[in-house]
Formats: sequence, C-alpha cells, structure tokens
Amino acid sequence: MSESPATAAAVLEAVRALAPALRERAAEAEALRKVPDTSIKDLEQTGFFRLLQPRAHGGFAADPAVFYAAVREIARACGSTGWVASVVGVHPWHVALYDPRAQEEVWGTDPSTRICSSYAPTGKVTPVDGGFRISGSWSFSSGCDHADWALLGGLVMDADGRPVDMRTFLVPRAEYRIDDVWDTVGLRGTGSNNVVCDDVFVPEHRALSFGPVTALNVPGHAVNPEPLYRLPYAAVFTTTISTPVVGIAEGALDAYIETTRKRFRVSYGEQVAEDPFAQVRIARAASDIDAAGLQLQRNIAELYACAERGEELPMPLRARARRDQVLATERAVAAVDLLMENAGGGAMRTGPNPVQRAWRDVHTGRGHAANDPERALLLSGQSALGLDIQDTML
Repeated sequence: MSESPATAAAVLEAVRALAPALRERAAEAEALRKVPDTSIKDLEQTGFFRLLQPRAHGGFAADPAVFYAAVREIARACGSTGWVASVVGVHPWHVALYDPRAQEEVWGTDPSTRICSSYAPTGKVTPVDGGFRISGSWSFSSGCDHADWALLGGLVMDADGRPVDMRTFLVPRAEYRIDDVWDTVGLRGTGSNNVVCDDVFVPEHRALSFGPVTALNVPGHAVNPEPLYRLPYAAVFTTTISTPVVGIAEGALDAYIETTRKRFRVSYGEQVAEDPFAQVRIARAASDIDAAGLQLQRNIAELYACAERGEELPMPLRARARRDQVLATERAVAAVDLLMENAGGGAMRTGPNPVQRAWRDVHTGRGHAANDPERALLLSGQSALGLDIQDTML
C-alpha cells in the first residue's frame, strides 16, 4: 500500500479493500495467538489507527460512526483482528483526554505510536511526590505486542486503605514487560497477554482520574476541541467491545450462507439450502445481527450529534447506549448460536472452519466486563424511572 488516505471516508474504503487479506490470515492469527505483524502494518497504512486520534497529533478526529463501521468490516473478516483493531484503535481517543504533556510524550516524535490497555484496577498504587508508583500484573491486554505504551487501571487509597479515586496510568513500553499467557478457545489471535510493572513511577500528568472523564471535563479539552472528545467514556468504550462481536456475527452469517448453498445433508437426502428450517434460521440470525448493529449506530450517532451542537449529553441517552450495547452483544451471540446449531457435525472438527471460529470468538468476547447485561440493564431501568444514577459506567 501507498501512503495513508487523506480522509476518514477513504480510510473506510481502504479497510474494505484490505478485508479479504485479513480473512486469509485468520487461521494464521489463531496459530500465532496474536494478530500477524503484516496485518497491523496493513491496517496502519489504511490510516485506521488514526481515525480517533486528535488532529493536533496527525489524526482524523473522525465521526465515530466511521471508526465503528471500519471495525465491523475488519471483524467480519477476522474476529481476532477486529477485536484488536477496535481496542487498540480506540486508545488514541482516551489519550486525547489527557494532559497535553502526556499526549506530546506519546505522539510528539511518532504520530503512529500505538497504545494497549488493561483497565481493571488490579495493581498496587502508591501516591508519591509528583505522581504515583505502580506495581502489579494487568491481564487481558489485547494487542499489547503491537503497542509502545499501555493504559493501566488502578485504585488510589487513603491512609486507611479505602479507595478514594480510580485512575488510568499511562506507561511507556520500556517500563513494563509482557507475560505471554494468552491461550484460549476463542479470540485466540488477540494476544491478550499480561502487562507487568515493577515499582514504576508515573507522573501526575500521566495519571487521569475517572471522575473528570465521566464528568466530560478533562485536561485534553484545552488542545483538542473536536466534538469527538466530548463523548462519554462508557458509551465509546463499551461500543468498542460490542462492535467487533457484531462484526464477527456478520462474518459467521456470510460463511454459513456460503456453506449452506453447497451443503448436502445425507441423513435427509436433501440440499440444506432447500430446508425451510435452515432458511428460517438465516432470516432470524440476519435480523438479530442487523438490529444489534443498527442500535449501536443510532446511539453513537445521536451522542455525537449532541456533542457537535455543544449540548449536554442527556443521561437517558447515555443509559440507552449502555442498554443497547449489552443487548447488541447478546443478540450477536444468539445469532451465531442459531447458525452453529444447524452447521452440521463437520463444523465441530478442528481446523479453519469460519462458523466455528466465530462461535468461539463471540462467546469469548461476551465474557468481557463491558458485556455484563445485568449491570447495564439495571442502570437503564434506573434512568427510565428517573432515579439518581451514580456510576462511572455511564
């Protein structure tokens, strides 16, 4: 490929053109247990990783609808690549919220720098003069082999050991190591290994509190005025997790239809394509996948439109985005289950069966903390009843 496209729309077209190559490498990603370096390089050349990066640092600060459309195309071709692309691709958005000094450290000499993450606050945090010292092991850092910085979650405690703040610490690659522990049934190619820090100093300007992020009042707004950075963390990040799951389901439907056109069921002596029950499964699965994708698109579009107009983002809309996000994942998983149930015994053989891979991938993706339906639906119900909601996940 040549140099990156000049517009966000051109990036999406370049991603679509790349999809067949990503599909061909899906088995390789599983075998490697990480996305092939070639795929990351190809995605970088499309401009994908700069879609949510601020313009001040060479990015597009694009309409998030373009980013999520690209994620679906990638995940449709290869679930693991789509997952990593989505997660790594959203981190420029988060870094854009940080103090300008932190942004300069990440992108000042290399605008193509990539960032991984592990947000669960599993490490030990010690406040010190000028910042914090952190130690511990952070799990499930998707795509960490392809990143030069990491975003790591941590709880700040008071003198009595009670949590008083939750922060995300931005750490350069030279100050952490990666433990290769990712060996799973699904999303095998995501390389979601552990990031380990041993008494690392993180200056105050690289330790962003969740309070200002949730309140939509962060240091990065001083240098990044684009409406993209006025969106709520919860909606952006949870949609980042659900969107590849929906894309994987789309890929499963594509593969199932292609296989069904040719498949002959010996036990019934018929072409499966002529089986009305198989036809109904296709219709149901397609409808559920469409519903999942359309709700995700609608909610992000409405949130972004509010941000463009400079309006306060209404809490009922933020709660609806969380509600629909978890249900989008639920629908996508159910749709793939429906197809897998009728894919035949051959689909259960080990090997590069795309429907089976999608089935394993969506169930693994469902296990992400962002896809906890009870918590998100509770928040949505509380919002509908007009109750006061105190939760950083909105």
